[in-house]
Amino acid sequence: MHPRSSSVPRRPAAPRGPQGGRRLLVISASMGAGHDTVAAELVRRARERGDTAQTVDVLALLPYGLGTVLRCFYRGSVRHFPWAYAALYRLLLRPGAGRRPSGTPLARLAGDRLRELAARTGADVVVPVFHLGAQLTGHLRDRGLLPVPSVVLVIDFELHRQWLHPGNDHCLCLTEEAAREARGNTGTPAETCGPVVAPEFSAGRVPGAAQWRETFDRLGPGRPAVVLSAGAWGVGSHLDGTVRLLADHGYLPVVLCGDNQRLRRTLSGTPGVLALGWVTDMPGLLHAARALIDNAAGQTAVQALAAGLPVVGHRPIPGHGADGVRRMAALGVSEVAEDRTALLEALARLTAPGPDRRRRIAAGRALFTGNADALTLVTDLADAARADVRRR
Repeated sequence: MHPRSSSVPRRPAAPRGPQGGRRLLVISASMGAGHDTVAAELVRRARERGDTAQTVDVLALLPYGLGTVLRCFYRGSVRHFPWAYAALYRLLLRPGAGRRPSGTPLARLAGDRLRELAARTGADVVVPVFHLGAQLTGHLRDRGLLPVPSVVLVIDFELHRQWLHPGNDHCLCLTEEAAREARGNTGTPAETCGPVVAPEFSAGRVPGAAQWRETFDRLGPGRPAVVLSAGAWGVGSHLDGTVRLLADHGYLPVVLCGDNQRLRRTLSGTPGVLALGWVTDMPGLLHAARALIDNAAGQTAVQALAAGLPVVGHRPIPGHGADGVRRMAALGVSEVAEDRTALLEALARLTAPGPDRRRRIAAGRALFTGNADALTLVTDLADAARADVRRR
């Protein structure tokens, strides 16, 4: 464990969870749906193993309605003023030398509420899956105000600087390159883990897939279904142009519009297009499609990799989206199509049976089979901390 964990004050004893299990407190954020999706799956796995786990939204811990303001600002920026978010990302998040503003002053405003929640739930370990949560736990651990270890679960392929705080005890990353960067920047332990995705995505047979295939065959007979992800908020660049391009070249575009009803209404008027709102059967949908066009390297892309669906990055949202799409491609688990011609060429190779498709699918699935389970690493660290407390 991090050396700091041996000097924090002992908290009052709390009753153990079912079967003497651990208590996990997962810090998420309602910024889109990706962080909450990971948090929910981590909690599900923990409870399945006999542990106690719950999630808290770090935005709800902020006082004065600041969490709502942050969410609205971010959502409005990526939807309507992407240049503003790109500038903010360069200033606050993108890795680089020199002193720049940190998220810690904002995060520390939630400190009292998190400390009270951790004490009330008897948490054995706190797991941020959002970077503001990582700044918060790092700040509290650094000052001896949080008496249990904090294990940061980085869910992005690109490790930006706000994920990193030297006060945290451990960092779990999707790649060894990111883990090395975390160790080098914070001096704390960091290692790789597999992405946290619900088991239905990697299942051999998914019941809902047959129904989706029937829908695709009815709407576009003989046309390979290609999913376009616009995230929970329905954000994308020139989606209408991409959709028309695919439809004109023999594909069935299936657009995930999230909660953006205006986008869904607009695209639904395009012939040969299936525009969807919020989809509850994502495993079935991804298993039935032939490729995913991704714009953010978020959880939909990770779910597609688990489902054996080739991923092509195209017209990513600025900031972390663009960096993440490029990082995925550099890892060999996806491709980047910089223009229309490259997009059509990639789809022609990856939607048809053949070695290119098989290699891309195998590379994506290797992320899940070649790395340790994130929850196991978290609970091992929690057990080590508990044993250290007993020794004292």
